[in-house]
Amino acid sequence: MAYPNFTNMTKFIPIFPLNIVVFPREKLNLHIFEPRYKQLIQDCYDEKKLFGIPSVIKSKLGEYGTSIEILSIQKVHENGEMDIKTQGVEIFKLLELIEPVPNKLYNGAVVNFPMTHYDSNPEKMTRLLEDLRHFHKILQVSKKYDLPDDELKSFDIAHHVGLSVEQEYDLLQLSREQERQEYLERHLRSTIPTLIELQNLKERIQLNGHFRKLSISEDE
Repeated sequence: MAYPNFTNMTKFIPIFPLNIVVFPREKLNLHIFEPRYKQLIQDCYDEKKLFGIPSVIKSKLGEYGTSIEILSIQKVHENGEMDIKTQGVEIFKLLELIEPVPNKLYNGAVVNFPMTHYDSNPEKMTRLLEDLRHFHKILQVSKKYDLPDDELKSFDIAHHVGLSVEQEYDLLQLSREQERQEYLERHLRSTIPTLIELQNLKERIQLNGHFRKLSISEDE
């Protein structure tokens, strides 16, 4: 899926607030169990409409979120709960909350879609991926991406650099790709030295006392 490049526009969408940040092009599996959201998902699926996930940050509904496309309803349980596959589409800013949508259980919002730019600096992205792989090597984790390196954007790797939800929300609001690359690069380059020092400390603690015991004596 290519990233959208829509001009600033305003529209109404049903909303499903969650305490997560969803990025454009991100695949997200959800289990739907609340009656209002079961209704929302069924309406959007039947009408082939998008819904929005505005991020809830520190128990407060944020202004920003991502519109979501329902790819499939994988399973409908006997009690009506659903397992669905979705994908993030584009970033929106909430202008007006509608609680609830008339004749519906769920809420909606009037939103606009600020222009989000995806033109990246290839050299900066190469350095960023090198830092990210170094970061993962220190943590002894392995991560593979569905796209080749030259097609990856900052949003594609943002969940894998160790950001807090608040930091991911900050990243979501940056309109230019190079700004997002710089944000992630600063984070990794401030985090990696700390991880290396912690790793060194761990090794020193493990080695301490295993081979020799050191002491200071006044007679020596």
